[in-house]
Amino acid sequence: MTERVIDRPRSRGFLFLDSHPAGCRQLVSGMWDAVSAPAAPPPADGPVALVIGSSAGYGLAATLAGLKRAGIRGVAVCFEKPATARRTATAGWYRTAATAELAREAGRDLVFLNGDAFSDAMKDQVAEVIEERFGGKVDHLIYSVAAPRRTDPETGTTYASVLQPIGEPSRTRTLVFDDAGAPEVKEVETAPAAEEDIAQTVAVMGGADWERWIDHLAARGLLAEGFSTAALSYIGSPLTEAIYRKGTIGAAKAHLEATARDLDKRLTELVGGRAVTSVNGAAVTQSSTAIPGIALYVGLLRGVLGERMVSPVAQLSELWDQLTGVRPLELDEEGRVRLDRWELAPEVQSAVAERWQRATTENIAELADLEWFRGEVHRLYGFEVPGVDYGAPVATEVAWPGEAG
Repeated sequence: MTERVIDRPRSRGFLFLDSHPAGCRQLVSGMWDAVSAPAAPPPADGPVALVIGSSAGYGLAATLAGLKRAGIRGVAVCFEKPATARRTATAGWYRTAATAELAREAGRDLVFLNGDAFSDAMKDQVAEVIEERFGGKVDHLIYSVAAPRRTDPETGTTYASVLQPIGEPSRTRTLVFDDAGAPEVKEVETAPAAEEDIAQTVAVMGGADWERWIDHLAARGLLAEGFSTAALSYIGSPLTEAIYRKGTIGAAKAHLEATARDLDKRLTELVGGRAVTSVNGAAVTQSSTAIPGIALYVGLLRGVLGERMVSPVAQLSELWDQLTGVRPLELDEEGRVRLDRWELAPEVQSAVAERWQRATTENIAELADLEWFRGEVHRLYGFEVPGVDYGAPVATEVAWPGEAG
């Protein structure tokens, strides 16, 4: 077993090259503790769920909240890499190992599968586990996949997503940190996407793969009566809409929402089921830090709201309550679950917009919660987590759940 002292991360901007096993485990434990226990303990034979994209961001929050609050069992799918002689495992590998520990302690049978969620091979593997281990029926499916590319199993074509505006260039304010951690507010311009780029982004991040999952499970008769599914999404602020909601990602999200409406009709007829998109509020995630303007926006949002920001596990606890019938589904006029109302409240957006206009390199520390934002980025990879001794050697080779160490 290889042990190393990993006292500080190696990074390129917001991309970290290492992760800390103990820090990731402690982070997951803290998220678990933050999930409110249900009014009554979930039954041992809780609902069978499939979480696709379970190791990071809102998918991880969905997995933890589902385990503790809804008592789910079933399958969690993600794509992570193990440790090598030169590198630690990915943070999601360590987070998954920690989640598996908590599931076992809670008496929940959750199988963790590592591989390409876009592939039909993974869909077959999941179906076989559901058939052999969980009675052949799945009650809920949470879809939370953020990937830069996708290979279509039918055609073999690989599509790549881009972060670009549509129609005209976008000039936005953004926040960067230099090698010493000093913040700088600057403006960046992004060229508009070509039609092919838009189509490829939709092919990666739209609803095509979500629909293939439903089709695959339905074809094998694995959808339980009353089956429900939710794809996790984001709308965001007018301040970021040129690069996000009105950009290539926004086109993909619009396709995701259209897919939800089509699936909802089909599932209603097939099993009396439901399909929705869940619009979540802002958070610092590995995927969101790559989007121009998001770092500045989220830092300012935290500066306005402080502890009133609603955490991902709190939001996903609410979603599980709605999916499992603890509370009725609360949908907007387009059939979406809205977990972002706290973020988009007019008074909140007005306060953030005022700070956005005033923000400079010189005053950004007064307007945004930079320490929180910087810490959140580090904690994604297991660093700056309270209670972790970063001077102590730590084992970097951690077995995948269910495999021998």
